[in-house]
Amino acid sequence: MGLMRVQWMRARLIRVWSIPAFLAVLLTGCAGNKSILDPAGRAAADVALVWWGMAGFFSLVLIMVVALGLYSFRRRSRPKLSALEEKRLARRFILGGGVLLPVATIGVLLIFGVPAGQRMLPVPLGTPPDVIQVTGHQWWWEVRYPGAEGGEVVTANQLVMPAGEPVDFHVTGADVIHSFWIPRLGGKIDMIPGHINRIRLEADSPGVFGAQCAEFCGTQHAHMQLYVEAMERSDYEAWLAERQAAKLETLAVQSDAHAPAREVFVEYCARCHRVAGLTVPDSQWELAPIQGPDLSDIGARPTLGAGVLAMEEGAIGYWLEHHQQLKPGNRMPAHLALEPPALQAIGDWLETLSP
Repeated sequence: MGLMRVQWMRARLIRVWSIPAFLAVLLTGCAGNKSILDPAGRAAADVALVWWGMAGFFSLVLIMVVALGLYSFRRRSRPKLSALEEKRLARRFILGGGVLLPVATIGVLLIFGVPAGQRMLPVPLGTPPDVIQVTGHQWWWEVRYPGAEGGEVVTANQLVMPAGEPVDFHVTGADVIHSFWIPRLGGKIDMIPGHINRIRLEADSPGVFGAQCAEFCGTQHAHMQLYVEAMERSDYEAWLAERQAAKLETLAVQSDAHAPAREVFVEYCARCHRVAGLTVPDSQWELAPIQGPDLSDIGARPTLGAGVLAMEEGAIGYWLEHHQQLKPGNRMPAHLALEPPALQAIGDWLETLSP
């Protein structure tokens, strides 16, 4: 009997603690650099507050509905209500569940939701905030800093912003509708071709955040990620200064050892990709981008292919050789005319483009 009792108690403990343990495992998925439940900005904190409020409220509604269902089963054995009593009970349910409850729910959502939305609107401030322009392409991000000293700074798949102050993002799409979303900093906004939408976000402190296109935009939608880093104002200004056109132009041609790779790049890659300071032979015109990301500082970026590969030694050459396997359907054509050694040489040169 003693052994049976121990086994019974053990089974009971397993049943009692299995659900909390399972929920604890599930809750680990609520953290990370793309979780709305781990806010790192005021707007995101407002969104999280509304989310938790809705989750708590509708959990109570679920509990109430289940309780009423159980109560109704227990009443089956009791005498039936009269027609008048049934009519009164039905009216109470309609008034409470069909009128009062929805009105109260909408009212609470408006009380919390409207201020949260207003904080993300680019209303005029005493000191105009920095403006960062973001364009969504299939399937990568173009980021421009029009107000940078020394000329506009252009990069791709990497967004750097000052921490502790609001930043206005002007977003648009180049081909189809995309959606700009940094979950830990605030809400999302559509990127519509031919139209500029605006959203104001702020990072409470320096940190690294994940961003993701939140509107299905084609086969590689899931691989359209954006690396976001918030820096102190002084570090942010230094980051921009390192990417001024004058410095990047000298960076592209600083090594004679990579001259053959640069020539191959000009011949095969320059119609779609720009590298500051690299010019077509016998021409005074700087190469201009047509379809692909600006590569002027690609060696300093943390990822390749909008988050497909981590930037490390040899990664660019590997991407050039296998990009259609790594990210099927991307618009960069297969380099059938170039052998792997030539592609690796281009990759080795591009890795040196790091301010």
